[in-house]
Amino acid sequence: MEPSNLALAYVLIVAGFLLLAAELFIPSGGILFVLAVAAIAGGVAMTFYYDVSVGTITLIGIFVALPTLGSLLLHYWPKTRWGKRFFLTAPEEDETLASTPINQELEQLRGRLGRALSALRPSGVVDFDGRRVDVITEGMMVEPGQWVRCIDVQAGKVIVRPVDKPNLGDLETAEF
Repeated sequence: MEPSNLALAYVLIVAGFLLLAAELFIPSGGILFVLAVAAIAGGVAMTFYYDVSVGTITLIGIFVALPTLGSLLLHYWPKTRWGKRFFLTAPEEDETLASTPINQELEQLRGRLGRALSALRPSGVVDFDGRRVDVITEGMMVEPGQWVRCIDVQAGKVIVRPVDKPNLGDLETAEF
Protein backbone atom coordinates (compact mmCIF):
# COMPACT_ATOMS: atom_id res chain seq x y z
CA MET A 1 0.00 0.00 0.00
CA GLU A 2 1.26 3.45 -0.83
CA PRO A 3 1.79 6.23 1.71
CA SER A 4 -0.89 8.29 -0.03
CA ASN A 5 -3.40 5.54 0.81
CA LEU A 6 -2.30 5.78 4.46
CA ALA A 7 -3.03 9.50 4.35
CA LEU A 8 -6.46 8.68 2.88
CA ALA A 9 -7.06 6.26 5.75
CA TYR A 10 -6.36 9.00 8.30
CA VAL A 11 -8.54 11.44 6.37
CA LEU A 12 -11.38 8.90 6.58
CA ILE A 13 -10.86 8.54 10.33
CA VAL A 14 -10.89 12.31 10.85
CA ALA A 15 -13.98 12.59 8.64
CA GLY A 16 -15.63 9.91 10.80
CA PHE A 17 -14.91 11.90 13.96
CA LEU A 18 -16.28 15.06 12.33
CA LEU A 19 -19.43 13.19 11.29
CA LEU A 20 -19.87 11.98 14.88
CA ALA A 21 -19.64 15.57 16.08
CA ALA A 22 -22.07 16.69 13.38
CA GLU A 23 -24.57 14.06 14.54
CA LEU A 24 -25.01 16.10 17.72
CA PHE A 25 -26.09 19.18 15.78
CA ILE A 26 -27.83 17.83 12.70
CA PRO A 27 -30.82 15.54 13.24
CA SER A 28 -30.22 12.87 10.61
CA GLY A 29 -32.03 9.90 12.10
CA GLY A 30 -28.75 8.08 12.61
CA ILE A 31 -27.51 8.33 9.01
CA LEU A 32 -24.53 10.48 10.01
CA PHE A 33 -23.71 8.04 12.81
CA VAL A 34 -23.68 5.10 10.41
CA LEU A 35 -21.51 7.05 7.95
CA ALA A 36 -19.14 8.03 10.78
CA VAL A 37 -18.73 4.45 11.98
CA ALA A 38 -18.22 3.26 8.39
CA ALA A 39 -15.59 5.95 7.76
CA ILE A 40 -13.69 5.14 10.94
CA ALA A 41 -13.88 1.38 10.31
CA GLY A 42 -12.77 1.85 6.71
CA GLY A 43 -9.85 4.06 7.79
CA VAL A 44 -8.73 1.54 10.41
CA ALA A 45 -9.01 -1.30 7.90
CA MET A 46 -6.87 0.66 5.44
CA THR A 47 -4.19 1.22 8.11
CA PHE A 48 -4.12 -2.52 8.85
CA TYR A 49 -3.78 -3.17 5.12
CA TYR A 50 -0.79 -0.77 5.05
CA ASP A 51 0.95 -2.38 8.07
CA VAL A 52 -0.30 -4.40 11.04
CA SER A 53 1.69 -2.37 13.59
CA VAL A 54 0.42 0.93 12.13
CA GLY A 55 -3.12 -0.46 12.20
CA THR A 56 -2.75 -1.57 15.82
CA ILE A 57 -1.41 1.83 16.88
CA THR A 58 -4.23 3.55 14.98
CA LEU A 59 -6.85 1.32 16.59
CA ILE A 60 -5.47 2.01 20.07
CA GLY A 61 -5.41 5.73 19.25
CA ILE A 62 -9.07 5.60 18.22
CA PHE A 63 -10.02 3.76 21.42
CA VAL A 64 -8.35 6.58 23.37
CA ALA A 65 -9.49 9.48 21.18
CA LEU A 66 -13.16 8.48 20.85
CA PRO A 67 -14.03 8.66 24.57
CA THR A 68 -11.86 11.76 24.99
CA LEU A 69 -13.61 13.53 22.13
CA GLY A 70 -17.00 12.38 23.41
CA SER A 71 -16.37 13.70 26.90
CA LEU A 72 -15.05 17.01 25.55
CA LEU A 73 -18.08 17.42 23.30
CA LEU A 74 -20.49 16.62 26.11
CA HIS A 75 -18.65 19.05 28.38
CA TYR A 76 -18.62 22.01 25.98
CA TRP A 77 -21.76 21.32 23.95
CA PRO A 78 -24.25 22.38 26.67
CA LYS A 79 -22.50 25.76 26.77
CA THR A 80 -23.10 26.43 23.07
CA ARG A 81 -26.17 28.14 21.66
CA TRP A 82 -27.51 24.87 20.24
CA GLY A 83 -26.56 22.83 23.26
CA LYS A 84 -28.60 25.10 25.54
CA ARG A 85 -31.66 24.06 23.58
CA PHE A 86 -30.98 20.36 24.17
CA PHE A 87 -30.10 20.31 27.88
CA LEU A 88 -32.24 21.35 30.80
CA THR A 89 -30.61 23.55 33.40
CA ALA A 90 -31.42 23.70 37.08
CA PRO A 91 -33.33 26.80 38.13
CA GLU A 92 -31.57 29.50 40.07
CA GLU A 93 -32.05 29.37 43.84
CA ASP A 94 -34.40 32.36 43.80
CA GLU A 95 -36.54 30.78 41.06
CA THR A 96 -37.61 27.75 43.06
CA LEU A 97 -41.10 27.25 44.43
CA ALA A 98 -39.88 27.35 48.03
CA SER A 99 -38.45 30.84 47.58
CA THR A 100 -41.68 32.46 46.42
CA PRO A 101 -43.05 35.02 48.90
CA ILE A 102 -46.28 33.11 49.55
CA ASN A 103 -44.36 29.94 50.45
CA GLN A 104 -42.01 31.87 52.72
CA GLU A 105 -45.07 33.23 54.54
CA LEU A 106 -46.46 29.71 54.85
CA GLU A 107 -43.14 28.51 56.31
CA GLN A 108 -43.73 30.87 59.25
CA LEU A 109 -46.79 28.81 60.20
CA ARG A 110 -44.67 25.76 61.04
CA GLY A 111 -45.27 24.81 64.69
CA ARG A 112 -48.12 27.32 65.19
CA LEU A 113 -51.55 26.51 66.52
CA GLY A 114 -54.77 27.19 64.64
CA ARG A 115 -58.44 26.31 64.75
CA ALA A 116 -60.26 24.42 62.00
CA LEU A 117 -62.92 26.60 60.38
CA SER A 118 -64.26 23.80 58.20
CA ALA A 119 -64.20 20.05 58.40
CA LEU A 120 -60.78 18.78 57.35
CA ARG A 121 -61.52 15.65 55.28
CA PRO A 122 -58.52 15.64 54.90
CA SER A 123 -58.31 19.17 53.47
CA GLY A 124 -60.05 22.32 54.56
CA VAL A 125 -59.53 25.78 56.03
CA VAL A 126 -57.80 26.66 59.32
CA ASP A 127 -57.60 30.01 61.09
CA PHE A 128 -54.06 30.91 62.16
CA ASP A 129 -54.30 34.16 64.17
CA GLY A 130 -57.01 35.61 61.95
CA ARG A 131 -55.51 34.35 58.70
CA ARG A 132 -57.46 31.72 56.76
CA VAL A 133 -55.17 29.08 55.27
CA ASP A 134 -55.98 26.05 53.11
CA VAL A 135 -54.48 23.00 54.79
CA ILE A 136 -54.38 19.23 54.61
CA THR A 137 -54.12 16.70 57.40
CA GLU A 138 -52.08 13.54 57.50
CA GLY A 139 -55.16 11.60 56.41
CA MET A 140 -57.37 11.94 59.48
CA MET A 141 -60.66 13.80 59.73
CA VAL A 142 -60.83 16.93 61.88
CA GLU A 143 -64.10 18.54 62.94
CA PRO A 144 -64.69 22.31 62.69
CA GLY A 145 -63.55 24.19 65.79
CA GLN A 146 -60.88 21.64 66.72
CA TRP A 147 -57.35 22.87 67.41
CA VAL A 148 -54.55 21.86 65.03
CA ARG A 149 -50.81 22.41 64.84
CA CYS A 150 -48.91 23.04 61.61
CA ILE A 151 -46.33 20.28 61.46
CA ASP A 152 -44.90 20.84 57.97
CA VAL A 153 -45.07 22.93 54.82
CA GLN A 154 -44.28 21.06 51.61
CA ALA A 155 -44.49 22.62 48.14
CA GLY A 156 -46.94 25.25 49.30
CA LYS A 157 -49.16 22.79 51.17
CA VAL A 158 -49.63 23.31 54.89
CA ILE A 159 -49.87 20.00 56.74
CA VAL A 160 -51.60 19.99 60.13
CA ARG A 161 -52.23 17.51 62.93
CA PRO A 162 -55.04 17.74 65.52
CA VAL A 163 -53.99 18.64 69.06
CA ASP A 164 -55.73 18.98 72.40
CA LYS A 165 -57.13 22.37 73.29
CA PRO A 166 -54.20 24.50 74.44
CA ASN A 167 -54.33 26.26 77.77
CA LEU A 168 -54.09 29.87 76.60
CA GLY A 169 -53.12 31.05 80.09
CA ASP A 170 -49.96 28.95 79.87
CA LEU A 171 -49.12 30.50 76.50
CA GLU A 172 -49.39 34.05 77.85
CA THR A 173 -47.06 33.37 80.78
CA ALA A 174 -44.56 31.30 78.83
CA GLU A 175 -41.02 32.67 78.66
CA PHE A 176 -39.26 32.57 75.33
